[in-house]
Amino acid sequence: MTKDPTTRAGLAPLVLIVALFFLWGVANNLNDVLIPHLKKAFFLTDLQSGLVQSAFYLGYFFLALPAGLLMRRHGYKAAVIVGLVLFGAGALLFWPAAELRRYELFLSALFVIASGLAFLETSANPLITVLGDPARAEQRLNLAQAFNPLGAITAVVVGRQFILSGVEPTKAEFAAMTPAQLSAFQAAEAQSTQVPYLIIAAVVLTWALLVAFTRFPIQASRPSADAPEDKADKPILGLFSRPRFLFGVAAQFFYVGAQVGVWSYMIRYGQDQVPGMGEKTAAAYLSWSLVGFMAGRFAGTALMSRVDPSRLMALFAAANVALTLVAVAVGGHTGLLALAATSFFMSIMFPTIFASSLKGLGPLTKTGSSFLVMSIIGGAVLTAAMGALSDASSIRTAILVPCACFAVVGLFAITARRREVSAHDAVLVGGH
Repeated sequence: MTKDPTTRAGLAPLVLIVALFFLWGVANNLNDVLIPHLKKAFFLTDLQSGLVQSAFYLGYFFLALPAGLLMRRHGYKAAVIVGLVLFGAGALLFWPAAELRRYELFLSALFVIASGLAFLETSANPLITVLGDPARAEQRLNLAQAFNPLGAITAVVVGRQFILSGVEPTKAEFAAMTPAQLSAFQAAEAQSTQVPYLIIAAVVLTWALLVAFTRFPIQASRPSADAPEDKADKPILGLFSRPRFLFGVAAQFFYVGAQVGVWSYMIRYGQDQVPGMGEKTAAAYLSWSLVGFMAGRFAGTALMSRVDPSRLMALFAAANVALTLVAVAVGGHTGLLALAATSFFMSIMFPTIFASSLKGLGPLTKTGSSFLVMSIIGGAVLTAAMGALSDASSIRTAILVPCACFAVVGLFAITARRREVSAHDAVLVGGH
């Protein structure tokens, strides 16, 4: 029997798209190393260092809708290529930023990287959900997303080894430095970012070429089947009549804020709460936390074959509310371990919220995906809020922010499950 040509052509595109989950995991989690690194190099407050994530996630916010528009007109593949080119360009900008030693240039480079990631995530996530049985969309997306924590772990290991210097002068040692010594210290810290980001740029731009010259299945390359007279605002207005979708956007905002906040300040928390802990040791805790995130992604994907995804997410959210409360109330090494353990239970949240929110949207799916990616701005807003709260009180108190965020995710999971049960009951009553 002759195989369908689209089936034969499907393996290479699938590998290329799944690899994107790894690549944006690298970009996202290098920020968790950059925050303490740039805080030390530029003598920043917690709020100022948190602007790394603010600049990064603003890129998602501003470019997600243009990415959705590009997908509607030119298909998923075009959005992936544009995203990879922007990603690579942003990584290249780290070189002049380090040479000039300007914090705002680092923030600009991160904005460009995130602009590229907005195109990648807006296209790759819904592409995975439509390639197969809609009933298994959450499980399929969780499986693809399992490669994301591999990238995250790689990022922290690389950052710990090649970006963090381990040189941590005390305030007295800084005060004793001559202007020339201080300048040399800052130059060395800034320039340690150059080679890692240059390598990232080379890989990402090569990947863009591979995608461009690879034959993709028709559903990945064709534009939306909207009527020519459809206006761009029609899908947007249609989404505002979907309360489940809108709650999903809000839940994604709070989830991403929690995830980014916990990972961004885990090194800071460890150094503050465990006397004598250096930045490299604290980074090792973050690395193991991300291993837990990856393990949770695989375990969660397996559990979804037996447990409803929304119910499982509600249980995981409850566990994280408890763990973050331990980090706030107990602190010390116990608090650090509790904070690190939250990654296991965070693992299924992003893809489950994403897939659950897109259920039943039909032709609104691409525009809905853009809004879900825009909600990633929670990483900008809530990480900055954590930094401000930490400066005003303490890093332990700042963990109350992700604690509240996990409570919102749990509420979304509970209400999503109720709607799914109600819809199922309605179908049974209707005889379908």
